[in-house]
Amino acid sequence: MRYDHHEGQRVSRRRIIAGIGSVGLAGLLAACGRDGGTVTTSTGETVAPQATTANDLTSLFDGANTCTLTASTTQGPYYFDADKIRSDIREDREGVRLRLAIRVQDSEQCGPLPNAVVEIWHCDAAGLYSGAEAQSSGANGASGGGTPPSGGPGGTPPSGAPGGAPGGNSPGGDSGGGDMADLTPADDQRYLRGAQVTNADGIVEFTTIWPGWYRGRTVHIHAMVHVDNARVLTTQVMFDETLNAKVYANQPYAVHTGRDTFNDNDSIFAESMLMTVTEDGDGYLGVINFGVDSDQDGT
Repeated sequence: MRYDHHEGQRVSRRRIIAGIGSVGLAGLLAACGRDGGTVTTSTGETVAPQATTANDLTSLFDGANTCTLTASTTQGPYYFDADKIRSDIREDREGVRLRLAIRVQDSEQCGPLPNAVVEIWHCDAAGLYSGAEAQSSGANGASGGGTPPSGGPGGTPPSGAPGGAPGGNSPGGDSGGGDMADLTPADDQRYLRGAQVTNADGIVEFTTIWPGWYRGRTVHIHAMVHVDNARVLTTQVMFDETLNAKVYANQPYAVHTGRDTFNDNDSIFAESMLMTVTEDGDGYLGVINFGVDSDQDGT
């Protein structure tokens, strides 16, 4: 689904979290200048967000790691609060359309977790991250190919993360070990980044593109869940390699060659991170459940 009015208006996530208990998704969208929180689907139908998710996604979620505590991973070197409250995060990035739906559940209660903020971010078809295009392009500037990107496997963290300036070949980066500091953006790009608030069913939806790849990592999307003012989950979602191969046989992905890391040799990959993916018109629909320890009591 895609919000049509004022999509991408900058709204501080911190302000949203502070008022989220009384605002909710519809109120949040209205406050951001949208038409009463309604959305326009790919078929042109205008509906409320909760009606859309409850009716056409529930059955797909049933088999997607329901109520299992989701594994946490490193946030990687390219996270920052992009202040982008929006469902369609594509901007000008070309690629195969991916409708991404995430249901957030309390792992103890095994029920939906409404009014949680879900952020996602990922690279484009060439392996570049917005806000960090120079760092993620690799030392040879070859759009994610060649030398691993600074802060990625085999590199030191980018400016704004532990380790200081980009460059070098010491271990670290997006390899699954430990946390990294938030990035200080090096450019004003914000494509393929966004946040949404879970509805009464605990669901958020995004429209994006199938992610690209860069050396040292398999295909993935980063995600972070906030409850109140706490980051309760930082994780990643991944894709079946048969589908990755099918998507990458076409442009704009096909021009980016030399992929060296797949699910079976990725340092973070786990079967539980795989999305349930189905064809969806000219693209795909991917769904996954996130089970979170919302009160952070360790259970």
